[in-house]
Amino acid sequence: MGPSLKLLTVAGIPVRVHWTFFLLLGWFLLSPFVRGSEHALAEGLRSTAFVLAVFACVVLHEFGHALAARTFGVRTRDVTLLPIGGVARLERMPERPGQELIVALAGPAVNVLLAIVMVPLALVLNGPEAFLPAPGATILNIPFLPALASINVFLAVFNLVPAFPMDGGRVLRAVLAMTMSRARATSVAAGVGQALAIGFALLGLVAGNVLLMLVAVFVFLGAGAEAQATRTTEALRGMTVADAMVRRFRVLHESDTLREAADELISGEQHDFPVLRDGAADDDAGALAGVLPRAGLIRALANGGLAARVGDAMEPSCPAVRPDDPLERALELSRGGAASGPGGVPPSRTSCSLVPVAEPAAGPSGAQLRLVGMVTSENVMELVAVRSALRSRAR
Repeated sequence: MGPSLKLLTVAGIPVRVHWTFFLLLGWFLLSPFVRGSEHALAEGLRSTAFVLAVFACVVLHEFGHALAARTFGVRTRDVTLLPIGGVARLERMPERPGQELIVALAGPAVNVLLAIVMVPLALVLNGPEAFLPAPGATILNIPFLPALASINVFLAVFNLVPAFPMDGGRVLRAVLAMTMSRARATSVAAGVGQALAIGFALLGLVAGNVLLMLVAVFVFLGAGAEAQATRTTEALRGMTVADAMVRRFRVLHESDTLREAADELISGEQHDFPVLRDGAADDDAGALAGVLPRAGLIRALANGGLAARVGDAMEPSCPAVRPDDPLERALELSRGGAASGPGGVPPSRTSCSLVPVAEPAAGPSGAQLRLVGMVTSENVMELVAVRSALRSRAR
């Protein structure tokens, strides 16, 4: 999701702000000065305060999803604020339709509850006329609380539009999945979402509304991505890590130079490398210190040159999995799963270029772990392609 700043941790869930969010705040703060407004400073500060209040409601919305998911044993990696809204990164969505329905509805339910609290307060403090501001009203003379209550109503309604990636798309899938397979329900819900996106685009084109056209693109792509992710998950169902892991691979050590890493990259087909502590055997999973992906290697070469150490350029590793683990688990971890692995490697908060595969080494204690392979998104997708081709031939 790109560079982000951690603000705080609530209920064990980190709250992060993407760097582009500060551009949004800057725009609201400075735009009155650009327009030459008579009360530019007051308008800018009030606008910025209102945006922060709106995004506080967005954070509460996302925590509605996160805490509902927690009741079903699903962890949330973090909640991140973006200029277009918030994202609660769940490890996965519950697959039982009833559970997914509850998690999907929990976010809009928070906005409804906020509106239920705010509307009576606004009526008492500002009167009913505050919900119908006069034409030409500015941020300085629009009452704060009625506007925030109205925004919460809008957030609840908009998020229930039956289109991925909004909550309404997940609600629709959950309802459909009560009478059909999850894969079929996802396909139907994605189709409905893309049809709505086309409608939004046409309406935006006719009305000259650029924002509506951008929403249409967002919905169309989001629906397609959700359908593809579900197809991938379904294709991997019943498969184990051993079915997809790379068994022939090279490792690096922390004291190796980037010249050695670059030689390995150029001379072979491997793009991502496990990095072990110095002095460890090449198959000692307990000595796994991190990983060096191709992109990280190229970036480190540009910054430090060929003489730099691999240990200074490596990135945190995903937890290790076992060969007999479900392949879906490795895929979840590669997307940033937070579960601890058998190798004792600290969990990664972001996506991983590779997931190490380890198994107990032969010996009296059975405690030492042996590195026997790795799983990358590339070879998982190759496996999906092979299985899809074989299924097509079998029809």
